[in-house]
Amino acid sequence: MVSKKSRSEVRVKKHLKIRNRFTGTANRPRLAVFRSNNHMYAQIIDDTVGNTLVSASTLDKEVKSGLDKTNNVEAAAVVGTTIAKKAIEKGITTVVFDRGGFIYQGKVQALADAAREAGLEF
Repeated sequence: MVSKKSRSEVRVKKHLKIRNRFTGTANRPRLAVFRSNNHMYAQIIDDTVGNTLVSASTLDKEVKSGLDKTNNVEAAAVVGTTIAKKAIEKGITTVVFDRGGFIYQGKVQALADAAREAGLEF
């Protein structure tokens, strides 16, 4: 009988394959996205030193106050614009997008599109 792997195991394996292809540098850091059942998280990371330069999520007070729900496409778009604004304030304009093993549609795509519209290049 064929056993099926869980979705989380498949996602982690995809994420490791993606991480082997690129890393974030000081010139072009990595925009990492994580999506849970209830929240969206985004970080801009410099992998050469292992520092998180900028972060935003639906748990932040300024983001959460303007939302009805924290697990829909609109919330992901707000997180995308917030992370882009914070990054531009710190002088970061270009990033490498790390979708975290998630499929590029729905919330992940909304976050990426909102970040691009707010000024980030990837």
